[in-house]
Order: sequence, then C-alpha cells, then structure tokens
Amino acid sequence: MAPVVRGVSATHVAITGIAQSEIGRRLHRDPLSLTVDACRAAVADAGLMMSDIDGVSTWPGRYSPTPGFSGIGVDEVQDALRLDLSWFAGGPEAPGPLGAIINAYAAVRAGLAHRVLCFRTVWEGTAQARSGRRGTVGTDGERVQPGPYHWLAPFGAVSPAIWAALLASRHMHLHGTTKAQLGAIAITARAHAAHNPDAVYRDPLDLDTYLAARIVSEPLGLYDCDVPCDGSTAVVVSADANDGIGIESVGGARHRAARWFVSDDCAPMAASDAAAMLWSRTDLRPEDIDVAQLYDGFSILALLWLEALGFCPPGQAGAFVEGGTRIGLSGELPLNTAGGQLSGGRLHGFGLLHEAVVQLRGSGGSRQVPAAEIAVVAAGGGPLGGCLLLTGAR
Repeated sequence: MAPVVRGVSATHVAITGIAQSEIGRRLHRDPLSLTVDACRAAVADAGLMMSDIDGVSTWPGRYSPTPGFSGIGVDEVQDALRLDLSWFAGGPEAPGPLGAIINAYAAVRAGLAHRVLCFRTVWEGTAQARSGRRGTVGTDGERVQPGPYHWLAPFGAVSPAIWAALLASRHMHLHGTTKAQLGAIAITARAHAAHNPDAVYRDPLDLDTYLAARIVSEPLGLYDCDVPCDGSTAVVVSADANDGIGIESVGGARHRAARWFVSDDCAPMAASDAAAMLWSRTDLRPEDIDVAQLYDGFSILALLWLEALGFCPPGQAGAFVEGGTRIGLSGELPLNTAGGQLSGGRLHGFGLLHEAVVQLRGSGGSRQVPAAEIAVVAAGGGPLGGCLLLTGAR
C-alpha cells in the first residue's frame, strides 16, 4: 500500500499539457469547435494521443445561466473526440471553475483515472452580441428562477457586478480602500497584457483614464469588470508524471452556505475557506510564492484573494497593491502576468491557470517572471472559490 500523507495517497499529480483555442472579443465560432481545438492541442502538448485519455472533467458542464457562459459538457467532448472514459465529472456544483481541476486531481489520486482532460469554454462575447442581453444571472426572459434570485430580482440586483460592488463598498467603508487602489489591479493587468499577444486589450491604461471611465455599479467602473470574450482552455492532469507541473495542494472548502450575503465576514467568503484548506495541505507558505494568478472577474475580487491567501493582513490589500509596483512583473508578487481577465479576457479562471503553467515552464517571453518555480492560482468569487498551488521544481 502506498504511504499516506495528510490523509491522501502520495501519488504525484501533475499538469502535463495545456492549450488554448483562438481567443477573441467576438469570434462568431461554434463553442464546440473552440473546445475541440483546445483539447486536441492540450493532449498533443502532453505528448499523448486521445486513446491515452481516460478521464474528462469540466465546469459547469452545459449549465449556462447567462448567454455564452458555457453550453459544452462532457457528452459533447467525448463524442467529438471519441474518448473511452473510465471516469468523468461535470456540473455547476463545485468550488468554482477550478473545481474541474480539483475533481481531476482527486480522481487521479484515487486511481479512478490516470490522464484527465479538463476544459472550460466561454463564448460570452458572441452570445451577448447576438442576444443584446447583459450579464444577468437567475432570470430566463421575464421569469425569475427559483432560489435566492427571488430576493434580488425585485431590486434589479441580478448582475454579479452589483454583488461585487457591494463587497467593494464594504471594503472601502471598513478599511479605507480607495478607488485608485482598485485601479492598481486594472492598470497593472493592462501593462502585463501588453506582453501577451492573445490578450483582448493591450493598449496602455493610466489612472486618469481608469478614474474617468463610466460607472457600472458604484464604486466599480468599466475597467473594474472583466472582458466578455470567446475561447477555450484545456489542461491535462496526469498521474506520476515527472516532467509536468506538480499540483502541490488544492483548496476548495466551503464552511458556509453558497450565498453572497449571509455571513458577518462577507468580504472574503469562499476565498478564505479555500485558502485555509490550501495552506493546510502543504509546508509552503505565502512568502514562497513566485507568481500569483488570482481571479479578477472584478478588481475587488483580486484584492479579497490577496487577503484570503495571506499575502497581506485582512483589510490591507488596497495598500498592498497601491501604485502597482509590488504586483508588477519585477515586483515581490507578480500578479496576473498575462493581463488577467480585466485585459486578457474572461476565460473564467482557466486562463489564469494556463498562465501559471506558462510561467512555471519558463515560456512567458517578455512577461516571464525570472526563476518562477512556485505559483498560486485562484478562481471564483463570493460564494464559490477554489485555488491551486503549483510547483515547477520541487
């Protein structure tokens, strides 16, 4: 029997292949074609054939609460790629987007599969252009879906931008966080995107332009919100791969109900639970991290992940990022080095994971962080969140 460490098998689990499809603001391509492109390229990047893949994991499957949010699940990919699966997982009830990777990690550790193809596909840019709808959640035409949305819809609060804005307002009220400090996240992301040829927006962004942008939901403005786009990212998670990027630890705990506004410490929410689990399963610590890829669906969420993961004390993330120097490519904690979702495009967490692997492989080109060996990736915000600790040389 293999030795047991912290209650789990000691099987080494690694990311051995990554790839992305074409990425663009509005590609007007079928989302399955984007998915197939990414999956085929990721399997090839891992040095494998489709016949080597015995597992598939995705999030949220076909579930699509807004136009283009998803729509592609395990069935479509298995059929398109003619996969023979020993294990699969898909669906919205998981620790956010990285739940697909956490599920694959668990399956490989348990011996249920040996090489799992994970994917996340979005086509929100094209879908929203076709429908003319905004990013509302919990409605289907004029009908409000069952659940917590019944309490939000009468106030018109069916957009995540509104929910995130409330978190930002609370953070500002409690801790004195400023709009300019939030802007450091967006401005730094844009500077990093200039080095990423696949980023949606690469033109420079300065503080005056950021502050002058139209308000989406006070205090969040246009540049505090990620960019809807089309694209697919695929990742191969493998057992006992010595040449891959190791998955050192995962975090996806949830110690409270999956709601945006139900706890006294509503700001960190799922991020704090997931981060605590991540650090409990490794001897590495925040000061060991060389590069961070943290979810920036809205700028405030990146701040909350910085606090939850222990890079700064609670309430101090605004001061931590102020001016952007500390989170720049040559700073002590390079953040979202491909532009994140605010400039690179909303690939819903999987783009951040892709960039973490690029950095640990040393293939980031002009945006490469020197000697990057350990990375943290976090995705999700509010009630759902997951995080990964990756190692390139350990």
